[in-house]
Amino acid sequence: MAHARSLFVGQRQNPELWPALLALLAGALQAASLAWPVATPAFLQGIGLAKGQPLWWGQSLALAVLLHLVLASPSPRRAAWCGWLFATAWLTGTFAWLFTSMHTYGGLAAPLAALAVLALAALLALYYAGALWCFKALSLVNKAQVAIIFIAFWVLAEMARGMLLTGFGWGAVGYAHLDGPLAPALPWLGLYGVSALAALLAVLFALMLQARSWAAVLQPALALAAVLLLVQVLPAAKGTFTGTLSVTLLQGNIPQNEKFDQTSGVPNALRWYGEQLNASQASLIITPETALALLPEQLPPGYWQALQQRFATGQQAALVGMPLGNYDTGYTNSVVGLKPGQTEPWRYDKHHLVPFGEFIPPLARWFTNLMNIPLGDFNRGGLAQPTFDWQGQRLATSICYENLFSEELAAQFTDEAKAPTMLVNLSNLGWFGEHLAMDQHLQIARLRALEFDRPFLLATNTGRTAVVDHLGRVTNALPNHVAQALQAKVQGREGVTPYAWWVARWGQWPVVLLAFLVVISVLVFGGRTRRQYFKTHTGH
Repeated sequence: MAHARSLFVGQRQNPELWPALLALLAGALQAASLAWPVATPAFLQGIGLAKGQPLWWGQSLALAVLLHLVLASPSPRRAAWCGWLFATAWLTGTFAWLFTSMHTYGGLAAPLAALAVLALAALLALYYAGALWCFKALSLVNKAQVAIIFIAFWVLAEMARGMLLTGFGWGAVGYAHLDGPLAPALPWLGLYGVSALAALLAVLFALMLQARSWAAVLQPALALAAVLLLVQVLPAAKGTFTGTLSVTLLQGNIPQNEKFDQTSGVPNALRWYGEQLNASQASLIITPETALALLPEQLPPGYWQALQQRFATGQQAALVGMPLGNYDTGYTNSVVGLKPGQTEPWRYDKHHLVPFGEFIPPLARWFTNLMNIPLGDFNRGGLAQPTFDWQGQRLATSICYENLFSEELAAQFTDEAKAPTMLVNLSNLGWFGEHLAMDQHLQIARLRALEFDRPFLLATNTGRTAVVDHLGRVTNALPNHVAQALQAKVQGREGVTPYAWWVARWGQWPVVLLAFLVVISVLVFGGRTRRQYFKTHTGH
């Protein structure tokens, strides 16, 4: 594939500046495509420019521009530089809300908080820089396989970010395609499979930007069309409804700077959640993460006993977010399930803990000590913990950003007869203020609903408290930053999607191995082309 012509005439005078600026702008566009950050007029909302909505075409265009720059780069080093700038801008814009949690609520000085966000983004961007260095090196000697090489290395970079060193795949490109033409592939391929298709779509856009030969577009276009046709024609799952459950999701709107204050936030939370748990008539009442910010023995006299007695009889149950444990055995960020007929309360202990907020990585205590974050060191719960079974439904619970890790949620789907019929997430997004974390968290739940063909219930402290159906549609939601109860009737689902079936058994390894097989096959079968390349350029 011939190198693309420059998008800017001035690039000839300054070959370093314009590609760098364009990479940064494209990265910013990719960040915006994950959740459009500004309100737009009604006439623009038809093309997806509604605040908080993903822009699939914006993501595809941004990645296509990056690929264009990489193909035009004279060396792997320059390609890696463009990739690092692109990913740093993209990731900084995607989780810039971490500044609020570290500075506003963690007490870290503003310059240090900003530097920490930038440093995290820059560190994670190294995955993409390394992948694009390898891609460029191979593409120089294997021009015929550029598309498949790019897809393989892009997916490997995405998966490395999402899985290595505890993983932080927040803002993966697949989330931008929730409402786009690639969404039907989610029940088959999952997030990373759709990320591969998004890379293929970016290849098409990049070929169009080059405007050299439409014939070059034909092969990747046919490949993408074939995949989309298959996922449209073949049924993803033979799912059936398992009945309806009436639920109440509680959003207490306790300000984060008061949440652990023993004179204001804690008493207000105990009063409000206590009243709502007693007053609700729904079959199941769900509170947010650490709605009761005290251990059971630290609650006011009789409070916990009265709450247990409230759900010991009758036709109602509750899932309550609260810490558990003691000084000797350690503490857990947990959900307690109360329902009639049980000898002991059901519990779920958070498995995937947040670095710095819930556990301290090795050699990083100095950084944690700079912030004032309570409850900063928890024990880890098991991977596939029992579901909360109630009125014919099996509810799989997660806390906070655990809904980001679909391979961990899939551990519940190994046995179809015991697979969850609903997914539930309890969160406290008050750490992140007014920023886009709420919209992005809701998008994550929507994508999980499509992957697993399950409704997803979100109970949060300050927003987005919502109900998502099995088709990924938000059917009920509360406004942000109000103390209110959301009432809804939710239909459970059974049946296992192709994605849930294979990821429950093998995790994400099939995607990893397929990507590596692509790379290895190019290295092995591209030997003749590579030898010819070196013979031409070295004379040997």
